Amino acid sequence: MSRGMAKYHQQVSGTNYSFDGLVDLMAKATPLRSGDELAGCAASSDAERAAAQWVLADLPLTVFLEDLLVPYEDDEVTRLIIDSHDRLAFAPVAHLTVGGLRDWLLETASAPEASARLSAVSPGLTPEMVAAVSKIMRNQDLIAVAKAITVTAGFRTTIGLPGRLSTRLQPNHPTDDPRGIAAATLDGLLMGCGDAVIGINPATDSPQATSDLLHLLDDIRQRFEIPTQSCVLSHVTTTIGLIESGVPVDLVFQSIAGTEGANSGFGVNIPLLREGNEAGRSLNRGTVGNNVMYLETGQGSALSSGAHYGTGGAPVDQQTLETRAYAVARDLEPLLVNTVVGFIGPEYLYDGKQIIRAGLEDHFCGKLLGLPMGVDVCYTNHAEADQDDMDNLLTLLGVAGAAFVIAVPGADDVMLGYQSLAFHDALYVRKVLGLQPAPEFETWLHNLGMTDANGRVLPIDAEMSPLRALTVNS
Repeated sequence: MSRGMAKYHQQVSGTNYSFDGLVDLMAKATPLRSGDELAGCAASSDAERAAAQWVLADLPLTVFLEDLLVPYEDDEVTRLIIDSHDRLAFAPVAHLTVGGLRDWLLETASAPEASARLSAVSPGLTPEMVAAVSKIMRNQDLIAVAKAITVTAGFRTTIGLPGRLSTRLQPNHPTDDPRGIAAATLDGLLMGCGDAVIGINPATDSPQATSDLLHLLDDIRQRFEIPTQSCVLSHVTTTIGLIESGVPVDLVFQSIAGTEGANSGFGVNIPLLREGNEAGRSLNRGTVGNNVMYLETGQGSALSSGAHYGTGGAPVDQQTLETRAYAVARDLEPLLVNTVVGFIGPEYLYDGKQIIRAGLEDHFCGKLLGLPMGVDVCYTNHAEADQDDMDNLLTLLGVAGAAFVIAVPGADDVMLGYQSLAFHDALYVRKVLGLQPAPEFETWLHNLGMTDANGRVLPIDAEMSPLRALTVNS
């Protein structure tokens, strides 16, 4: 391997491979996915990918502080990454290569006090370093290291504790009908879901419609004294306006991405996100913490908005750009972050294999960067994937210690038109892996007679449930 004039070279089985700069090297080293093929930056063969990974493994971590994938002067996300870099936290691993970091992570993950040691170095790692090391890790490596890290956040429930898996109860409805939303909410609560958030994707971004839904969810929460938080996933500017109008807002939602241009496509920038964070915190509605941001990401979002270009005008691979979004999330100290891993479609993640790999990568990278990371385990109907693939990814994420997953009635979101997890899928993974919901929510379920002494959800007749008033009175 040689490096000079920003070019990298590697010979494999008598064939010489060249990579034109760090942007190209990172893209070629990425496990195959359709989005990079669409962007024209993917390796042309497995041999070229192996050569790129070989070069990347020998690359010093300090290179990522000097050779920026997206120019500092052009991109506020890059400026955030560089300006907030903690060199003191970086010191223990500053001498390592990317391959050396992989070895250090795996060794540390199996050592005493692994979580404390991994968390201590986290502020010293840039998203590009973390993306790079993930590219040379097997799935089991991603799972093993992520499992060793504990990242918690709190509002009315505590998210991310070891041995627990929370869920977002997603009661979407095509017309935002209150009775339909209430029925879906009842369905989820009866199966022990909703401890991360009861979160609605509204059919419209109308402030009045958003306000009506927030009042509906807050009334349900207060009437049944549910220890959870609600969220209507409207644009951050809509939510800020509703906060100023006195509407009961728990969490402030926004989709984010890994470049300034992609965030601009979402109608946001870092100062606006910080404003939303401060507005939410000013209400002081939490009981166990005041983490108020709910952020969603997804591989391919920058590419889909044509904002995926880096230094020299070369396309940056979608997984690296996804990981850069976690720098934005980390700045906001959120309650919840999740990658909507298969939602954008097969143009970006073609099949079940690519979706599973991307979900494990995103979870690992987010958690290593200090986020309470969850995953929407999902796919679109035109992807080469099915519910068996989702079962596999859900199980792997449960083993890896994911903070939360998303669940919808029957695994079919009739408003957004994609396939996710069902409420009973959460019951399955908690049962087989011995996981529990957030402690505050677990106590509520037990006190209501919905779980036994071991935390297992009991079969309850909905007609006899104290929650039946959800649909009778809505």
